[in-house]
Amino acid sequence: MPLRAGSGSLSRVLGSRGFRRLLGVRLVSQLMDGLFQAALAGSLLFNPERAADPIAIATGFTILLLPYSAVGPYVGVLLDRWSRRTVVSTANLIRAALVLPAALLIWNGVESLPCAILALVIIGINRFFLTGLAAAIPHVVQPDVLVTGNAVFGTLGVAVYSAGVGGAATVLNTLLHEGFHGYAALAAVTALGYAGSGLLTRAWFGVRELGPDDTQRGTGTILAALVAVARGMVAGARHLAGRSGAAYALLVQGGYRLLFGVLTMLTLLLYRRYFNTGVDYSRSLSGLALIFVAGGVGALVGAFVTPPLTRRIGGWRWVAILMAASGILLLPLGLPFRAGFLVAATFVIGGAGQAVKIIVDTTLQRDCLDDFRGRVFSVNDATYSLTFVVGLFAAAVGLPANGHSRLAVVLVCAGYLALALWYDLATRRLLRQGIRDVVVAARQTVNSGG
Repeated sequence: MPLRAGSGSLSRVLGSRGFRRLLGVRLVSQLMDGLFQAALAGSLLFNPERAADPIAIATGFTILLLPYSAVGPYVGVLLDRWSRRTVVSTANLIRAALVLPAALLIWNGVESLPCAILALVIIGINRFFLTGLAAAIPHVVQPDVLVTGNAVFGTLGVAVYSAGVGGAATVLNTLLHEGFHGYAALAAVTALGYAGSGLLTRAWFGVRELGPDDTQRGTGTILAALVAVARGMVAGARHLAGRSGAAYALLVQGGYRLLFGVLTMLTLLLYRRYFNTGVDYSRSLSGLALIFVAGGVGALVGAFVTPPLTRRIGGWRWVAILMAASGILLLPLGLPFRAGFLVAATFVIGGAGQAVKIIVDTTLQRDCLDDFRGRVFSVNDATYSLTFVVGLFAAAVGLPANGHSRLAVVLVCAGYLALALWYDLATRRLLRQGIRDVVVAARQTVNSGG
């Protein structure tokens, strides 16, 4: 689908029918993600019929996030070989089918190996789905408005996901019982949304419309396919290693996510055992829903201001400023350990995190060739999840049972400030090197012409 050229603006992005349709597919799916993951997390963390310690909470998040981190690189190779339209559609249709037996297991209170396996598969497929969408965005917007496209695409996805979590808390507090049956009923509803998202993808896009441009289909044996995957990953890693700007972006986002994992565990423990000392978790769940909403609103603000600011000061400067601001503002907002201040801190961290993600996604899309883009985004997504899980487990081991730790807040603030300093120095050095290379090349051209 041809895209009109012109000045970069929100109207250009939203004027692309392909972008609007891709956005619709994501929003329907992410609303269901919020509902399903709230039901799953509620059954594990805020279920009056069971209790969970910090290690169990971290393990639960690992079940939700780590599977894709292990298979992500292989998924990336597949995204570079298969039709992304087919991948995105099939992923949600499979999830729609798997949600129903998972809901049945939750209904019966079976939260052992069978439920864990289904959760692993459902969440793992979700990462497959989101990575396919991210790799497809350059096929529906012009390169010069990728920052705006990523801002709209990612931020509305986060906002709708947060709305799903908040809506789940409201439904559980008003219509459904906060027990296995209530969580199971909520999870079962999401099957309809996943199926709808998958069918819309098939109806709205052609098989090749979302890429990849140079489709490669494996025709050999399974062993040959595995070898091709390994070789493809080596090529993808070399491709990324040769682009320092993209590599630095991945590293700074990984550090940000690790610290965010610590803050996430701290927040969960505070709402579960510090702000609420009883056995009625309805207030805790409502408080966490407000946290999700604050993070979603912060993400919207971060997305709104990021495109114009990056055009004015550059993406790398904006990332460094965001890291420094997070470290500075978190200290007065986090140390009082009051619910209202924590909501404000979540607004700041959520906005900064979304802005950083927009810049990182845009950097990868611009710096990496389309033939490698699926693999690079899979590595990015795996890093995004893995560093978050590492932060969760570090916090689970180091935090007190109620999450009240001034030292943890101070260390996280120091971590954000260190990331800001490192990224600013590293990118400045990279820019200076780029300018020197251009000057040397120009001189060589003049000399050879003379």
